[in-house]
Amino acid sequence: MVITVSIDEKERADYSRLQEAIDAVPEGSDAAVTIRIKPGIYEEKITIPASAPPILLLGEDQERTILTWSDNAHTLGADGEPLGTFRTGTLNVLAERFTVENITIRNASGPGTGQAVAAFVDAGHVVFRRVRLLGDQDTLYTGKGKQYYNECYIEGDVDYIFGAATAVFDRCQLHNKRSRGYITAASTPHGEAFGYVFLDCTITGGEGVRDVYLGRPWRPYAHVAFIRTSIDGSIAAEGWHNWGQRDRETTSRYEEYASTGDGAAADKRISWSRQLTSEEVANYRIIRIFGGWHPEGN
Repeated sequence: MVITVSIDEKERADYSRLQEAIDAVPEGSDAAVTIRIKPGIYEEKITIPASAPPILLLGEDQERTILTWSDNAHTLGADGEPLGTFRTGTLNVLAERFTVENITIRNASGPGTGQAVAAFVDAGHVVFRRVRLLGDQDTLYTGKGKQYYNECYIEGDVDYIFGAATAVFDRCQLHNKRSRGYITAASTPHGEAFGYVFLDCTITGGEGVRDVYLGRPWRPYAHVAFIRTSIDGSIAAEGWHNWGQRDRETTSRYEEYASTGDGAAADKRISWSRQLTSEEVANYRIIRIFGGWHPEGN
């Protein structure tokens, strides 16, 4: 089943709003559905429900197909109460299987407005390919499940990738927008072998941005590994932060392997982080990280 969406009245399409197209997908089916999205700025807050069949959101042009909304933690909801972090997402994914390609997802709330999620992903098996995730604080929430991000661009300032999921970031660019910020805030459950694994990624910073940390532990057993990462000078030499919780230094697992660039200061990293060996890195294969699931089959 293929559904087309376009906000351009001159285009032939099934729907002009993306949520209407999603709502039209039959529930309770295993048949995959492709929703083709024509270029345009879609000012919508989108939810992929838990009952949805496998859906592919396929944008036509990554930079010109933009899904945007501007809720933040202080925005008042329909009940008159502030939304808090977890109701601010522009795209909210709750389904068992979901894929999105060639699109920009933006929370346009702006810097200094507090937590403002662009993509809230609390799902089963999820794939993001060539997706731009734009925001400031808490840009990407990875709630649960197995999540794969391939050739994505993710920007932010504070804890802009956070959550408990097992997530692989494969050849992605992470862009730091503010000094003294944090890229990750993992909350990996106790006993999980893998949390966040970054493979062959690039870390960049805006002009003058300095002293950004690779991560801090949102929960005690946070696991983050940066493998073969190109790191610019925006990253603090010590690399990691304990969030003011000294006891988390003994339970968190913060790892690197073969980092390069001005921010790759292996000899200056905090003592409770680790440099992986080549033998250990051999275990960081996608199919092993995901326990047998491979995103190519999503």
